[in-house]
Amino acid sequence: QVQLVESGGGLVQAGGSLRLSCGAANGRTAMGWFRQASGKEREFVAGISWNGGSTKYADSVKGRFTISRDDAKNTMFLEMNSLKPEDTAVYYCAAGTFWGVEIRTGAYDYWGQGTQVTVSS
Repeated sequence: QVQLVESGGGLVQAGGSLRLSCGAANGRTAMGWFRQASGKEREFVAGISWNGGSTKYADSVKGRFTISRDDAKNTMFLEMNSLKPEDTAVYYCAAGTFWGVEIRTGAYDYWGQGTQVTVSS
């Protein structure tokens, strides 16, 4: 069983930065960040393989967001820069028992409770 706890969300002005963290216990798995805006489906943001060797990003965040993991601390991060109002959403971290990077929500076995990110214009 993997328990995920996100933190770091909040309110920021457009152009600002936030850093999300996801603490994971009991395992070393591939992980990802997803987001869900009000009235929309949950979408892939970024993913990282079990050993950190591979990463993948949604086109909408490429060049602005960086995913990383510190396995010594059992923590995954999402560094978000140049934030835009359209980045406003609840952000979820997820973990899956596979080696690489998956963009499908259904591939992930464990999910955090979500953290709100609001970007004002």
